[in-house]
Amino acid sequence: MIDLTDLARNTFVVIGRAGMDFYPEPPGTKTEDATQFYAALGGSSANICVALAKHGGNAALVTRVADDAVGRFCRNQLARYGVDAQYVVSQGGEYRNSLAVSESRVEDHQTVIYRNGAADFQMNRDDVTAVDYSAYSALITTGTVLAAQPSRDAAFHAFTLARAAGAALIFDVDYRPYSWPSAEDAAETYSRAGAMCDIIIGNDVEFGFMAGDYDRGLDKARELANTTASLVIYKMGEKGAITITPTDEIRTGIYPVDALKPTGAGDSFMGGFIASLANGYALEESVLRGSACASIVVSRVGCAPAMPTPTELEEFLATHPAPQII
Repeated sequence: MIDLTDLARNTFVVIGRAGMDFYPEPPGTKTEDATQFYAALGGSSANICVALAKHGGNAALVTRVADDAVGRFCRNQLARYGVDAQYVVSQGGEYRNSLAVSESRVEDHQTVIYRNGAADFQMNRDDVTAVDYSAYSALITTGTVLAAQPSRDAAFHAFTLARAAGAALIFDVDYRPYSWPSAEDAAETYSRAGAMCDIIIGNDVEFGFMAGDYDRGLDKARELANTTASLVIYKMGEKGAITITPTDEIRTGIYPVDALKPTGAGDSFMGGFIASLANGYALEESVLRGSACASIVVSRVGCAPAMPTPTELEEFLATHPAPQII
């Protein structure tokens, strides 16, 4: 188990995908009615990197991108946001970056994601072995990276290397059924990953899935916190979250906003929460700051470009009272 103060170096290596997101313009437009689209950097791991970088952290992304114009778009966007791309490898052949077409609307929202022949799933052991894990406070990954080979094997190898170097392991469950060959494969793999990680973040459905019974999700989160993890955050949507440690449980609410879209909240929460811990905020306050970041992102177009700066976060907190627990 880790001491959360170990994150103070504020240096992170993040494993997972970078992609291109398309948003129908103007906000509120259905995809089928659109005549123009706004393009932005996307992909859960890239989004987390951007969130960390905006808060002054050093974030390096480990992934593969297509050796084409879309891959170069992703590289250019990472550079624009100050994300270290030294471990981003170009993948030739017919492999392509993930593409998401996502509407900026809540009612009848549609997000269509293209992941066939995904370049990021070609990340291999050589890619993760090239990383000097001793230079980072923690390795962060999301569950999507585990959904296919050789990416899965590479990620678990990275876990081993990072642990040996003294880096914390931070895992966002992020279960997306369309990426997996079967639910059974996903549950087994997530359980294996969860048992290795220090900080685990997921929602009630994801922990229920890991437990094999959706009514036992909270039990699974508590089990992990009492056995292998230092910290587990059990998110419950509009009901807030329960932050679980081996000795305590903290219940927090969410900041209500007029949401423009439902996407990006989890990545923003992760980035804001981890950045706050790294910057010395107490655990409960860090959770609340992560929650505020999530609320900000769902009220804006895009994911990476919507991640708040520290100034924007402070302005939000100054005008929004601490959330009530439902």
